[in-house]
Amino acid sequence: MASAQFSLKERDKKRWLKDRLVRFSVTCGAVSVLAALVLIFVYLAMVILPVFSDTGLETDQAVKTVAVEKPIALSVDEYGQHAFTIEKSGLVQFWDLESQNTHSYFERNVLANPVAFSRNTPSENWFAFADSASNLTFFYPEYSAPVLQKGSEADPKIEQIDLPEPFLNDESSNGTTIEKFAFSKNGRGITVAAQLSDQRVLVKWYQSDVTGQYVFQKSQWLSDKLGLQQQLLVTPDGQTLYLRSQSDLVVLKLSDSGFNVREVIDLSLNDAKHSVKSIDLLSGAYSLLVTHEDGQVSQWFDVLKDEKRSLTHIRDFQLAEQVQFILPDTYRKGFYSFYKNGTLQSHYTTSEKLSLFERAFDKSPQLAAMSANELHLATLIDGTISVAKVDNEYPQISFSSLWQKVWYESYPEPQYVWQSTSANDDFEEKFSLVPITFGTIKAALFAMMFAVPVAVLGAIYTAYFMSPRMRRVVKPSIELMEALPTVIIGFLAGLWFAPIVETHLTAVFSLMVLLPLSTLLTGFVWFCLPKMVTSRFSNGWHALILIPVLVITVVAVFAGGNSIEALLFGGDIRTFLASYGIDFDQRNALVVGFAMGFAVIPTIFTIAEDAIFSVPKHLSDGSLALGATAWQTLIYVVLLTASPGIFSAVMMGLGRAVGETMIVLMATGNTPILDWNILEGMRTLSATIAVELPESEVGGSHFRLLFLAALLLFIFTFAVNSVAEWVRQRLRDKYRAL
Repeated sequence: MASAQFSLKERDKKRWLKDRLVRFSVTCGAVSVLAALVLIFVYLAMVILPVFSDTGLETDQAVKTVAVEKPIALSVDEYGQHAFTIEKSGLVQFWDLESQNTHSYFERNVLANPVAFSRNTPSENWFAFADSASNLTFFYPEYSAPVLQKGSEADPKIEQIDLPEPFLNDESSNGTTIEKFAFSKNGRGITVAAQLSDQRVLVKWYQSDVTGQYVFQKSQWLSDKLGLQQQLLVTPDGQTLYLRSQSDLVVLKLSDSGFNVREVIDLSLNDAKHSVKSIDLLSGAYSLLVTHEDGQVSQWFDVLKDEKRSLTHIRDFQLAEQVQFILPDTYRKGFYSFYKNGTLQSHYTTSEKLSLFERAFDKSPQLAAMSANELHLATLIDGTISVAKVDNEYPQISFSSLWQKVWYESYPEPQYVWQSTSANDDFEEKFSLVPITFGTIKAALFAMMFAVPVAVLGAIYTAYFMSPRMRRVVKPSIELMEALPTVIIGFLAGLWFAPIVETHLTAVFSLMVLLPLSTLLTGFVWFCLPKMVTSRFSNGWHALILIPVLVITVVAVFAGGNSIEALLFGGDIRTFLASYGIDFDQRNALVVGFAMGFAVIPTIFTIAEDAIFSVPKHLSDGSLALGATAWQTLIYVVLLTASPGIFSAVMMGLGRAVGETMIVLMATGNTPILDWNILEGMRTLSATIAVELPESEVGGSHFRLLFLAALLLFIFTFAVNSVAEWVRQRLRDKYRAL
C-alpha cells in the first residue's frame, strides 16, 4: 500500500491564496461601489453647477461706425450681424455690422417731419410716428432672410400701416396737435392713446377690414382733469392704459364703453426721495417696472384683493442713483440697467438675482437693444454700434426661487410653486423645489407609518413565537411580495383601490380603529378561556385564529359603512370633512400609504425577521432558565440583541419609500401642494423626474433642475444609509456583550 502524501504546508498555502483572492475581490467591489457613488455625485454636480453661474458678457463682438442724426430707437437681429436705427426725422436705416462699408445698405423715410414717436414692447417690435397734421404711420422693420436661394439674399422689409384719415379730424380737437402717444397692435386691431397739446387724452380704436385696410371704430375723450402726463403706456392686448403724471399713476381698464379709471396710485409710496423717473412694461406686460430718481427700481403688478384687482408694489431692486435707463428683456422676466460710467447690471425679477455687474462700456450708451433670442446686446455710443454676446441662460434660478416663497405675477401672495410648463411665451417659470420635496417626505412618512408597525411586529411574531412549520410558509410568502413589480402595485392602487377608498371612506377609517380592537378583544377572550380549551391548540399556531376574525371584521364594517356614516357624519363624510376645511382627492396620501406600505413591508420584514431569528439560542434559553418570562426575554434580550438589524431594516424601508417612483406616480394625483392632509395628494421628486425629464429641453433650466432633484434624492438616501450604519454599529457595540 502506497503511502499517501499529505502536506499541511501546501494545504495552508492554498487556503492562504484563496483567502487573499476573496479579500481582494471584496475590496475591489467595495472600492468600485464607492467610486461609482463619487462619480454619480460628480456627474450630477457637473450638470447642475451651470445653473448657479453668473452671466457671461463678451463685448465688441461687432463694432460699426454709423452716420446717424438724433437716433431714437435701435434694434439688432438674432445673429448679431445686422441692426437698424430709427432717427427722429423718420429715417430707418439698416446696417451690416460685419461690413467695412460706413453707409447703410437699406434705408427708408417712413414719414416726413414727424413730431412724436412711440413703440410697443420689444417682443412685438412695432413702431409709430405722428406728424404735425396728426397723421399716424405704424411700421414693422424686418431683417433680410439669411439666404433665399444660392447666391442671393433678400432685402430688408418694412411693413407699413397708414391710417386712412388723420388722428385728429373732428371739431372737438380745436386745432390741437399730438404731443405724445402710445399704441397697441393686437391681431387686426390697433388702439391709440394720445395726449394733445391742450393736455387732453384721446383714445381711438381701429380695425382692419377684409381688404386689410384699417377703419375707424370708435373714440373716447378722457377727462382733461388728468393734467399733463409724462408717460402713456398701452399693454399689447389693449386692455390696460397707464397714464403717469410725476409719481402719480392712473390705471384705466377697457370695458364695453371704453377705458374706465380703476385706481390712482402713488408710485413713490408717499416718499419724496422715491419720485418716479420713468415706467416700463416688463416682458409679458403683466408687470410694471418703475425707475425712481434715487436709482431704485420697483416692480408692480395686479393682485386680487377682496375680489378686486389692484396694482400692488411687489419688490424692489436697489440700484445706484447714476442709472440712466433700463432695458427689459424680450421674453424673460429680467431687465438690464445702464449707468453713467458705463457699468451694466442684469437683474431677474422673479428670482431677485443680480446675475451681471460689469463695467462694460466707457460711458452710458445713448440707446440699447436686445436681440429676440436674448443672446446679443447692441449699444449705440457716439455714432458707434457695438454688439456684446450675452451668456445668461439661467437667470431665473437662485436659492431664493428654489427654497423660499416667491410672489409670482397675478398671485395673491408669495407661494411655493412648481409649474414647469405653459402654453405661451409670457410664462413665468416657477421652479420651487419645496412642494415636491415636501411631497416626497409626506409620501414616505405615511408609507412608513403603515409599514413599520406591521412589518416589525410581524417579524417579531414570526421569528420568536411562530411554529417552524408555519414560518416556512409565511416567510417565503411575504418575501415573494417584494418581487411584485411596483408598477402593478401603483396600477392597482390608482385604478382599483382608490375608488374603493372613495366609495367606502367611512369604512376605511373605521377599520383603522376596529381592526386593532378586534385583535385585542380576540386576545382577551382567548386569555379568559379555560386552560383545557387553549391547551388543545399548539403553540406557534395562534395566528390562524385571527384570520377569520379579521375577515369577519372587514366584511361587517364594509357592510355597515353606510349606517356608520349616517350615524356619525350625517350621511356624507366628505361634506362633513369639507365643513372643517378638509379637502378630499381620490388619489391621496392614504392610498399611497397603503400601497407603498405594501411594497415596503417585505423589505423591512425580511431583514428584521432574519435579525431576530439570528439571535443566538443560548441567550434566550439562559434568560428563560433564570426565571424570565417569554415576553421579558423578548424585550430585554432578543430585541436588544437584534436592534441593529431591526434599525437597518427600517432605514432600508425608508430609502425604498423615498425613492419609489411608479406607485407615487399613479396613486398621488401629482399635485405639488403643501398640505399634511392625508386625504390630499402630493408630488414627489422621483415622480417629477420620471414624468418631466423625457420632455425637458436638454441643457435647459428645467432639465438641470431635474438633475438637482435627483441629487437631492441621492444625498438624502446616502445620508440616511450613513446614519443607519453609524447607529447600527453603535447598537452592535453596545449590546455585543449580551
